[in-house]
Amino acid sequence: MNARRILIIEDDVTLSAQVAELLQGRGFKTQQCQDGEQGLLAALQQRFDLILLDVLLPGMNGFSILEQLRKVKHTPVMMVTACGAEQERIQGYSSGADDYLPKPFNFTEMLVRIEALLRRSFGYHKASVPGNSLTIDQLQLNRSTQQTAFSGKDVSLTPLQFKLLWVLLENREQVLSKPLLYQTVLNRPFSRYDRSLDMHMSRVRKKLEDAGMASHRLATVHGKGYRFA
Repeated sequence: MNARRILIIEDDVTLSAQVAELLQGRGFKTQQCQDGEQGLLAALQQRFDLILLDVLLPGMNGFSILEQLRKVKHTPVMMVTACGAEQERIQGYSSGADDYLPKPFNFTEMLVRIEALLRRSFGYHKASVPGNSLTIDQLQLNRSTQQTAFSGKDVSLTPLQFKLLWVLLENREQVLSKPLLYQTVLNRPFSRYDRSLDMHMSRVRKKLEDAGMASHRLATVHGKGYRFA
């Protein structure tokens, strides 16, 4: 089956690129637009299986795009709204949105929602169901029990530290930006003055090093983010 095509209309360039990269890693094809009018043009002129549509956009907001799109096409649309913006969600559904995703969002939740929407629309079935455990070389994580072990030795992580390590392992070899990790792991927007993510990463790295893992496996990519190598 051909890969499903997703259009991402999001003016945050960093977030858009990270979401696109992660979706591509799950087998989707993506296209990005950072401007409302550009996004509408792409949605009208090309065939997409799903559109991720931010509400606040330059040029034309998400509601205007959806209104114009629904005059011509019925492409499934998942709107991205500010957390707690109930009125925006009501307006989105009234305008023809199929689902909404509040910011800051968890990437795993976004993926589940996308797959559910594609199933409803096209009978889509993903290639594999992510399990509750991850094993990379000597490192083992169990999401059900929140347990971590390296080379058979237990590593004590807080729930947030476990979540951070899980996301990095799930997307191993990919550089994950700080803005994306703040939204996915910490569930809040990124701030350059907030060092909490660095602190959690440092503690995870130290605990894994104490268990015998090489320090370079959890790599800091300066100016970009973090990567599990």
